[in-house]
Amino acid sequence: MTFAWYKSYPAGIPHEIGAVEHYSMIDYFDHYSLVYTDAIAADNMGVTMTFTDVHRQATYFAAYLQHIGLRKGDHIALQLPNLLQFPIAYFGAIKAGLVVVPTNPLYTAREMEFQFLDAQVKAVVILSTVGKSLESILSRTGIKHVIVTRMGDRLGMIKGTLVDLVVKYGKKLEPAYSIAGAVRFNDALKIGSRSPYQKPTVHINDLVVLQYTGGTTGTPKGAMLSHRNLLAQARQLRDWLFPAMKGKGEDVVITALPLYHVYSLMVNLLVGYCCGSKNVLITNPRDIPGFVRELKKHKFTVISGVNSLYNALLSHPDFASVDFSELRIAGAGAMALQEVVASRWKEVTGNTIIQGYGLSENSGALCANPITGHIKNDSVGLPLPSTELGIFDEAGQQLPQGETGEICARGPQLMSGYWNHDNDGVFFEGNWFRTGDVGVMDEDGYFRIVDRKKDMISVSGLKVFPNEVENVIASHPKVLEVGVIGVPDAQCGEAVKVFIVKRDTSLTNDEIIAHCRQNLAPYKIPKHVAFVTALPKTAVGKILRRELREVAVV
Repeated sequence: MTFAWYKSYPAGIPHEIGAVEHYSMIDYFDHYSLVYTDAIAADNMGVTMTFTDVHRQATYFAAYLQHIGLRKGDHIALQLPNLLQFPIAYFGAIKAGLVVVPTNPLYTAREMEFQFLDAQVKAVVILSTVGKSLESILSRTGIKHVIVTRMGDRLGMIKGTLVDLVVKYGKKLEPAYSIAGAVRFNDALKIGSRSPYQKPTVHINDLVVLQYTGGTTGTPKGAMLSHRNLLAQARQLRDWLFPAMKGKGEDVVITALPLYHVYSLMVNLLVGYCCGSKNVLITNPRDIPGFVRELKKHKFTVISGVNSLYNALLSHPDFASVDFSELRIAGAGAMALQEVVASRWKEVTGNTIIQGYGLSENSGALCANPITGHIKNDSVGLPLPSTELGIFDEAGQQLPQGETGEICARGPQLMSGYWNHDNDGVFFEGNWFRTGDVGVMDEDGYFRIVDRKKDMISVSGLKVFPNEVENVIASHPKVLEVGVIGVPDAQCGEAVKVFIVKRDTSLTNDEIIAHCRQNLAPYKIPKHVAFVTALPKTAVGKILRRELREVAVV
């Protein structure tokens, strides 16, 4: 079948990816670890690991997980920032045949409890900074095994000790906690090094990752991704990106977006692994001065980010002095790229930011601008190989080119459904997946996003759903009613704004923010609070967010 976007594909990009090259993600990991052996796979705070190092330690971790009785198909949550521990734990869990549940380390205890219960997690790897939160909810979950790592665990004795002291006593990010039976990450590796590893029998359609996202109702849901889904997506992205890369294990990839996010996980870690790239793991990208100092240490070839991150970098006075001579790919996704940011980036770096589009439900990417072809900055590019996108009306009828409707997709990277949820209506006839995003395709096959899901708020590319924020604020005893919307924000793309009808007239802005800090991740906390006498509603009492957006003044 011929599609409009094929004529815009650069020479050498295949229309289809064909059969995947490996039987499972275990084989994928084993294969490329042997291909690149002594090349540097990861760099964090100046400490490096080769592909052989990652493979050996991941195998130790897999052996440990088997040693403690975890079996194929059991679910393990990884609640870690970008540290050397992440690829070790991620690939180790996969080698043990487990299902990985990436979890945001900024989550509050309430958010952790929901995800761990919904995902039926049996084991968890956490950073010590969330130990207190886990302690408070552990007895209400099904978690049987807790593995705790500190920031400096894989940085060597001297540097690791210094980093841990700063985290615990300098920044006071590690409240005291006590979890009976918890095992240190380094101890788990030692035990694993003395334990036998048995490669599990894995089918390519077996579940390998539960990638949590928010649904249209605001309830977080786990997208069920199989070995086949990840293998297909890795091949699609490799075919798309590799022609612009140096190749031969010579690429340096800046990984600032968190690896628990599907975008960074696929583009940086998994595709980087098959290309032999060195992943420079940025643990705290919000520390822009520190981030810029790290960038100056590397002649990097690839960087992925979101609009707010690029904007923050461009706003730092030392960023222009970074060496961009080897930069070949700067990718953007997860939120709209502002024209002024794209223009400034081009001016400073000499490189064009490449926009793409995807969802957790499709392993990360559906389309992207062609790096070696014609780039349309106002679009999210062309569908990737073996990916079909269509524009549909509300009745499920496909619309012709140039008309606006819902973007629907199908391809080998799409999930099988949501874990532990009713999947009616997620797919429709022809195995089309409804993205919920409104878009249009032009005559050259490029897609443009017209609008996001109506109520979802995108804060620096992270999804915030009004229902969740409303439920938290409504639980405050002084609140009568609440409505939540997103408003434009120069720094984050969008920010959360709340409209509150007071139950108690003594209620203050500070009380609301304090309440939210106890129950919501930082990016979900409202930036703007407005007290009103009434909220606009439908005849049946549903709050009209549309009208709130019309009257919002920041």
